[in-house]
Amino acid sequence: MKKRLIAMLTASMLTLTSLAGCAGGTGTATTTDSDYEYIKNNGKMVIGITEYQPMNYYDENGNLTGFDTEFAQAVCEKLGIQAEFQIIDWDTKETELKSSNIDCIWNGLTVTEERRENMDFSIPYLANKQCVVINSANADKYTDIASLSTALMSAESGSAGETAIQSATELASVSYTASASQADALLALNAGNYDAIVIDYTMAKASCGQGDYSELMIVEGIPMASELYAIGFRTGSDMTDHVNAAIRELVLDGTVKSIAEKYDLTDLYEEAMRQQ
Repeated sequence: MKKRLIAMLTASMLTLTSLAGCAGGTGTATTTDSDYEYIKNNGKMVIGITEYQPMNYYDENGNLTGFDTEFAQAVCEKLGIQAEFQIIDWDTKETELKSSNIDCIWNGLTVTEERRENMDFSIPYLANKQCVVINSANADKYTDIASLSTALMSAESGSAGETAIQSATELASVSYTASASQADALLALNAGNYDAIVIDYTMAKASCGQGDYSELMIVEGIPMASELYAIGFRTGSDMTDHVNAAIRELVLDGTVKSIAEKYDLTDLYEEAMRQQ
């Protein structure tokens, strides 16, 4: 009888322990199927970024700023959570997202059908295009896409710029080397390591002809891919709907437009709104 009583008590304790584990509250992704509840329990959304002006970059005081930075902070404030930014390797962003090292990718992320297979997208919030950047000393040399066929070119690995180069039949035999980031591509071009790079128009517009990049220019006569920016979430994530609802509120109250104006992106914001 005593042995039976001990066995019953042991079974009861195991049951209680199992129920406590299922109740969650540990802040780990395994306690709930809801991304929204997981993120709310953590009190923060971990946002994967690269350093990319004017979307996410460090100002002269070492503070992270930019359109996507302020936009993300505004959305997180609506949702009652903190925005935590984490620098990632852009080439492995899908892996970072799937493994829950980050909760979303919010860094001038281009919507593509290929990426739709690995993540869910929010409402598009900014229009963009890929553009060719060269040194202004070569303005007469590189005037159209055919003239780039013998150029040394680069783009960020895994980026829309890389896809644009690889998809252009005129550039099928071009000498191409991938860069770790768009910022690295700009630095290398400025140093004379490449003849031309393909990067996001948003970044080129904020960088070319200014400061350290005063000798760099966008080649307007070489149209590349047009695209839309959105936030990337895990496939099937319910966080997408919650963020979309917050975005709609911030669009209606003028917050997003105000942030776009601050970073000289009003035209690209309004173009994205027209395509909704």
